[in-house]
Amino acid sequence: MTTREEKIFTGLFDEAYKKCFNAVHTEPLSETDSKVLSNDIFEKTGLVIGPKSLKNYSLFILRMEEPGIKKENPSKATLDTISRYVLGAPYTDEVKRKGSESHFPWWFRYSRDFGDAGYVKKIGTGNPAMIRTLLVTAIIIIILLSLLFILTGPGVGNTSFRDDFNSVAEDSLSAKGWIIKNRDMLYWPKRDSKTGHLTLYTLESDNWPLGEKQAGIKNLLLRRTGGNCFETEVHFTDFVPRHNWQQSGIILCEDSSLRGKMIRLSIGYNDFFGGFRKDPEILIQGLSSCESGSLSRPEEIIHFTLYSLNKEYASLVETNLKFSALKIEKNGSRIKFLYTSSPAESYSFRELLTGNFSFNPKYVGIFAIRGWSDNEAIPVNIDSFSMHSIHCGR
Repeated sequence: MTTREEKIFTGLFDEAYKKCFNAVHTEPLSETDSKVLSNDIFEKTGLVIGPKSLKNYSLFILRMEEPGIKKENPSKATLDTISRYVLGAPYTDEVKRKGSESHFPWWFRYSRDFGDAGYVKKIGTGNPAMIRTLLVTAIIIIILLSLLFILTGPGVGNTSFRDDFNSVAEDSLSAKGWIIKNRDMLYWPKRDSKTGHLTLYTLESDNWPLGEKQAGIKNLLLRRTGGNCFETEVHFTDFVPRHNWQQSGIILCEDSSLRGKMIRLSIGYNDFFGGFRKDPEILIQGLSSCESGSLSRPEEIIHFTLYSLNKEYASLVETNLKFSALKIEKNGSRIKFLYTSSPAESYSFRELLTGNFSFNPKYVGIFAIRGWSDNEAIPVNIDSFSMHSIHCGR
């Protein structure tokens, strides 16, 4: 790369780092973070950059002024992939890119519009009056942010999001901040099966491993929490699980690779009672690995029987599951779990559990799974999802 391209690449990589980790690039990527960034780039673009390459780029950028540092020379294809990631280009793959975008337009677009060392480094080449204006503006912004912090209290971010899934096109979901993990090529294209809903399917997968089966939820949708105090809820239409362990709900996790601590709240089906004879049940289950992370099996913190199932009440259960919803309120370490289920949309939430958990999730997601069972995949029609910041300590 030329010196100019190195400067542009530095700004591009820093923006990719900030987009993935919501932080400034000041330390070389660790092996774990390199994998997280590589996975996020693949999930957003459909293109691959290896974790080792990303780790080397990070080290080079932070130490390029040091004598003897090994130079990096990423290919135009790599520069284009990172540019697509930063600029939010449509999802593609290598075959499609070679067929229609072999000239790497996203890298040239970034180089043209954001090049020459980016916005911040241009300040040093400006005139004194411009520099004074920028400094005064920065001071005013800092003062206003300080006042906002004083007025709103600690732990209140600007997170306020709602998705009614009027569009579930992939570019629309990505533009709204959704990170799509582990696409299933048979069922992901069916996500628009019900108008005004996101339709997921109870596929064989789980966020905890079992034997040789690796952890990973198919068609998982994640987004960043944006703080440590928030409330989030998901609403379903006509979701009636019928076999073990068909379920759907909300997951909170420390990282997008599902390797850290997690909490999961879901509506599901259970007919396993350790050999005792009981009617199957529709239950609300809460699982937590906040004490162990991924080192052992999770702890069941909620097992609430919503309905016992028998032939006499089958139609009534379906009626009462016309509209159902789950809600999690996180206020620092204190987390409250709630649910609602009724024939009408306006039914109020009921509390299931409130407890203290040593847990600071960076992502919240919505999912549908059936664990490692081999029963059928049924649709889960998700009507809406929302997440809002709240005052810590309220």
